[in-house]
Amino acid sequence: MNLTKEFAVKPGRKARLADWDPSYTAGFKSKSAARDAVAKNVARLDELQYLLYAEGARSLLIVFQGMDAAGKDGTIRHVMSGVNPQGCAVTSFKVPSAEEKSHDFLWRIHKAVPPKGYIGIFNRSHYEDVLVVRVHKLVPKSVWSARYDEINDFERELAESGVTTLKFFLHISAAEQKRRFEERLADPTKHWKLSPADFAERQYWKDYTDAYEDALSRCTTDWAPWFVIPSDRKWFRNLAVSRIIVETLEGLDMKFPKPSFDVSKLVVK
Repeated sequence: MNLTKEFAVKPGRKARLADWDPSYTAGFKSKSAARDAVAKNVARLDELQYLLYAEGARSLLIVFQGMDAAGKDGTIRHVMSGVNPQGCAVTSFKVPSAEEKSHDFLWRIHKAVPPKGYIGIFNRSHYEDVLVVRVHKLVPKSVWSARYDEINDFERELAESGVTTLKFFLHISAAEQKRRFEERLADPTKHWKLSPADFAERQYWKDYTDAYEDALSRCTTDWAPWFVIPSDRKWFRNLAVSRIIVETLEGLDMKFPKPSFDVSKLVVK
């Protein structure tokens, strides 16, 4: 199966999250049934990262967005478990600092774009400026509504400079979010993850759904596609994301660079 095609949001079409079942597993029946596939993807990603680093001609940017408890941290931990940390960096975007607020909204994002040969991962991203900013009316509509085109232009600029961008929306149901919050409440080792703000945000579920649907619809492009990943089942979420990353890197047709000298003349003494 080609999960890249199956979960991609097609440019020019209105994205409706109700069209994606968050519990869908593409025929996989259980975590154990998917375990080998996930392990194979993780191992292959390790090989492809090595080639990406050696080639040094392009980079990969992976963006994760989703409702609270959708599994952004867990996806990064599991899917990227095999890559070399020397060639990979994770950036988590929190509430902007005073310095960041003094610049345009893309300033802090551009600084974190991975250099050639590297994989960059965004845990939340520039899309917060058309999501939480919109839902909580932190700026006028005239400001955030102009940002869709600005984001598309920014991501096109990245593509033209050799950055391949993949954007994943981790799609969970409201019922699954409630279950995960309750699980955290019941487990003292997960209390550090709790935030009163996350619980309060549940009342804005419909507003966030509308905001995400507009972001997915208006900012999925050929050069920076969005993918809606069914994420009620964590194991399938990891399988789907890892497979799409592997399929994308394999499609780049990367090559090891040729040496600038005659290797046959080298002698180990």
